[in-house]
Amino acid sequence: MFEIKVLNKIAKIGTDRLGDNFRFDAEVENPDGILVRSASMLEMELPKNLKGIARAGAGVNNIPIDRCSEAGIAVFNTPGANANAVKELAVCALLISSRKITAGINWALGLENNPDAAALIEKGKSQFVGPELYGKKLGVIGLGAIGVLVANAAHGLGMEVYGYDPFLSVDAAWKLSRSIKHAKDIKEIFAECDYISVHVPLMPATKGLINAEAIAQMKDGVRIINLARGGLVDNTAILPALESGKVAAYVTDFPDAEVIGKTGVIAIPHLGASTPESEDNCAMMACDELREFLTEGIIRNSVNLPNVEEPLAFDSRMLVIHRNIPNMVSAITKVLAEKGMNIENMVNKSKKDYAVTVIDFDGKADADITDIVAKVEGVLSVRVIEK
Repeated sequence: MFEIKVLNKIAKIGTDRLGDNFRFDAEVENPDGILVRSASMLEMELPKNLKGIARAGAGVNNIPIDRCSEAGIAVFNTPGANANAVKELAVCALLISSRKITAGINWALGLENNPDAAALIEKGKSQFVGPELYGKKLGVIGLGAIGVLVANAAHGLGMEVYGYDPFLSVDAAWKLSRSIKHAKDIKEIFAECDYISVHVPLMPATKGLINAEAIAQMKDGVRIINLARGGLVDNTAILPALESGKVAAYVTDFPDAEVIGKTGVIAIPHLGASTPESEDNCAMMACDELREFLTEGIIRNSVNLPNVEEPLAFDSRMLVIHRNIPNMVSAITKVLAEKGMNIENMVNKSKKDYAVTVIDFDGKADADITDIVAKVEGVLSVRVIEK
């Protein structure tokens, strides 16, 4: 029986996929796995029995990735599960950044119970005039699951779309419309586009991506959309740019005290993935990832470990998570040879500083084999899965 700790409400359509061999509850004390959405784990003491964490969402900045990696704990996210929801919000953001719709609605609400409301609206509507999207240039920074959908949708609205992503995957490239112009440098996006939408993860290399230097390269009156993470846009740069008119509007799904209520800021309360369809998709994907990892040693969509999607076809599987250093495979297989264990199938893959070695063999493993392999220098965690 696998014990799963649930830190946030996870849609039942997802937890139903775990199966009878799983018990999930918020009160589990020493879990095999953790399911989480927005709850912060940064200060959490990692349980000794913990093997995997699945985040029902794309961002994992609420999970201590480095500590998990050093403990040999796999961390999963659900890329693409909420992509359509965020794409639709991005289309909305394009419209409300142009047409001053939210400002107009707020103004109209102030006319409640005013007998002259209809006449005042006709007289005052000119203050909310804004440009159409058709024919304008949109720059999409980051062409992952969400960015590709946003680029294609904007093209469908008649916009001229530029896309920038130095790490564009083959899969994403296949899904991208041929009409999207490939910007070879982010500076091309800054210089050419009337609208800029950011769809990259928040990490040290991307923090403050939209800063004073970047804004200075943009067109006057540019409109910036950030539905990815708050730290991607430097508040100390965007606010004066809004005041001067250099930036006409800033739509953010991650508002904070510094930007809420400021002129030109359209603050959305983190609604990017807030649809029942998105929550269901994320829950199903996260539960599938955790179930496959715990029951078969399959690694899919891990943010800290390489993908290992070999199905369990033999009696037993040893899953070893270790540092990506020389001679690890030979050190591990030497231990198995000394125990007389014959390897039927083996996979070794790495991702930056960490690696995974999966070894399949017939028959049951010796009871002490995990303890012996765990003593090999560089091994972070090891377990045996019986079919």
